[in-house]
Amino acid sequence: MSELADKVQQDLVEAIDNDDLVLPTLPEVALKIRQAAEDPEISISHLSKVIGRDTALSARLIKVVNSPLLRATQEVTDLHTAITRLGTNYSSNLAIGLVMEQIFHARSEVVAQKMRDVWRKSLEIAGVSYALCRSYTQLKPDQAALGGLVHQIGVLPILTYAEDHYELLSDPVSLNHVIDRIHPLIGDKLLRVWEFPEMLVQLPGLYLDFKRQSERVDYVDLVQVASLYCHKDTDHPLARIDAFSVPAFKKLGIDPENEAMCRELEESRSMFY
Repeated sequence: MSELADKVQQDLVEAIDNDDLVLPTLPEVALKIRQAAEDPEISISHLSKVIGRDTALSARLIKVVNSPLLRATQEVTDLHTAITRLGTNYSSNLAIGLVMEQIFHARSEVVAQKMRDVWRKSLEIAGVSYALCRSYTQLKPDQAALGGLVHQIGVLPILTYAEDHYELLSDPVSLNHVIDRIHPLIGDKLLRVWEFPEMLVQLPGLYLDFKRQSERVDYVDLVQVASLYCHKDTDHPLARIDAFSVPAFKKLGIDPENEAMCRELEESRSMFY
């Protein structure tokens, strides 16, 4: 590890420990959706109003409902029907996850591109987590998707920090090293500050532990297997891990010979684009 990466890591960890790191806040629309969703009496039309204030988000939810995995006989063209089809809880979780994209702001093209890459991969992993969850577990697919969307959220503050520290920005090797080493730590912190459920707060810190044994299948297992799936056949280090030796893979009981399932996983990769 280079001296620069070492120093940056030390600075960032110190800033986290002293609560000096400026962590991005959840977008206002996400807070409003969460607030609405916490009301047990929430009506579909009220939630439609809250989500509908963000036109891009409304379009995304309608698109998700029409994706191959969820498609019904009739195409859904309005938000109210989309939320009816998904249910209020489900719609809220997906909406909060998709709004995360709004936190990705960069001043320089280098960082902007990196943020887009992270987000695009998170969208893919969210789609595959969703499909795996639906086919192989009794867990909630919307929570699995949300887990996929936020598992790398800790990369953001590091990239923001890099924008203010040119020496790090101009040394991609050190930057990637710092990201790999501490994004899980920052991700856990960020999700805790945003008051995400505990099962998702743990995700950034655990999803790369490929020897992890849990008593029963959980969201970490799903995001882990989805990450391996989305990186296969690439030059990413995760492509070198033998999925069959990973406990999460065995626990889900996936049959790689099942053609229909493989087709579904492939389709699910673009579900949230």
